[in-house]
Amino acid sequence: MYEYEGIRGGVSKRTIQLDLQTMRSDKLGYNAPIVVRDRKYYTYEDSKFSITQSKLTPADLDKMNEAVSILKQLSGFSQVGELGEVITRLENDLRRNRNEGPSIIQFESNPLLKGLDWLDRLYRAIVARQALLIDYQSFKARQAKQAVYFPYLLKEYRNRWFLIARSKRQPQLMTLALDRIEAVQELPNEPYQVHPGIAFDRYFDDVIGVTKSENALRSKVILEVNRETRPYILTKPLHASQTVLKDANGQLIIQIEVVLNFELEREILGFCEQVKVLAPKQLVKRISDRLGWAREKYEVTPA
Repeated sequence: MYEYEGIRGGVSKRTIQLDLQTMRSDKLGYNAPIVVRDRKYYTYEDSKFSITQSKLTPADLDKMNEAVSILKQLSGFSQVGELGEVITRLENDLRRNRNEGPSIIQFESNPLLKGLDWLDRLYRAIVARQALLIDYQSFKARQAKQAVYFPYLLKEYRNRWFLIARSKRQPQLMTLALDRIEAVQELPNEPYQVHPGIAFDRYFDDVIGVTKSENALRSKVILEVNRETRPYILTKPLHASQTVLKDANGQLIIQIEVVLNFELEREILGFCEQVKVLAPKQLVKRISDRLGWAREKYEVTPA
């Protein structure tokens, strides 16, 4: 409460008692099973209970229905056109809370994903332009390292979240996976340092995934797609820059202009024999080498 509400004079005992009473009641829809243990501390009788999992009240449902209706009316405008998925999610959740049956639409999610607890905190730090002290352990490191970071952008890719930031110690941008962050602390007395020359809202326009260095140049990647995969590639482009160079006699050749990175390779390898890289040469060699290494793993040594 000190941190989020700006309270400095302390919280009275009566305030805490009234809050507990409210949580136990149905005024806010919580009906929290709060009990006293050993006359010393409060806890939930059901250890799995959480107010964040409480059912919405009828009043809450009415208000959310009104909000969804307004959003649906505005969804045709370009400014809010990208809210389509959010609106669908809300409608689906409202349907479940009204007990109108099971969920009829499912979105991709990973309940075991770590690091989502940092999202709101990092978002607020970016908005407030606030430096952060972050404990971060990369996959290659044996233990977490602590450093001062200046956060600039949050990016999601395949259900994982990443923070684009710069360390006070190093000039180049870094991509931090939120599930590898162990601690975050705001540093109000540390001057925030902007990163000039980069429009972060367009930083990933020429990238598949999140791996990119500041000075990376995009390449013209040309791919040959077989007959069976052609409809898939045409209806679900690999990248926004995708253009068709040839589409005749069952042969489809496309071009995308992207930075060469690990995620691009993984995307291409996912199609296996269905897609062939024609250019650039360095990507042709890289994919050929990786397919060769994969083949070696399946070679059986004669007995």
